[in-house]
Amino acid sequence: MANHKSALKRSRQNDIRRLRNKASKTRVKNLVKDVRVAAAGESSAEEAAARLKLAKSSIAKAAKKGAIHKRTAARKISRLDKLVNSLNA
Repeated sequence: MANHKSALKRSRQNDIRRLRNKASKTRVKNLVKDVRVAAAGESSAEEAAARLKLAKSSIAKAAKKGAIHKRTAARKISRLDKLVNSLNA
């Protein structure tokens, strides 16, 4: 446990950031899963595209905030784009 005042504050800040990043990553995982389920299931290509739009926004926001790396975000978006575009073809 931290003993100095500044170390205690830093510990509190780290806890807050950890929880914020965890929430952001969980949101991204769930939205990516929704897109994959929509693409694999009986739903239409339009529904998969709508879910893709939400997922792209959330992934980009997580990367912007630093919860995930920008290249990881780009890779996830690219793979989801490829998946949804294969439904339309």
